[in-house]
Amino acid sequence: MLYNFELESTADVMRGLAERLQKRRLEKGLSRGALSQMSGVPVPTIAKFEQKHKISLESFVAIVMSLGYTADMKSVMSEPLYSTMRELEEINSNKNRKRGRNVDNRDK
Repeated sequence: MLYNFELESTADVMRGLAERLQKRRLEKGLSRGALSQMSGVPVPTIAKFEQKHKISLESFVAIVMSLGYTADMKSVMSEPLYSTMRELEEINSNKNRKRGRNVDNRDK
């Protein structure tokens, strides 16, 4: 399967995640306090994420899991993505690598 990569900034992705998280929270009729109790993430951390789009990965995962999206979280980056056959060939040739290499050395 080929993928179309749209360039977005980190801020754009974080804003989208925060908006979707808030939407899912409200769909379930949960206050920030209730979500805090369910997830163990402090209310101010939830508020900061919804308003300023800043959160630690650990807190984000705890919130996502408490809302029932554990499978979605676990599936992030579970499959390789590629846009050309050359990338797919490189992915397949690197499947058992234990170490990376500098990008500058790729074509040498």
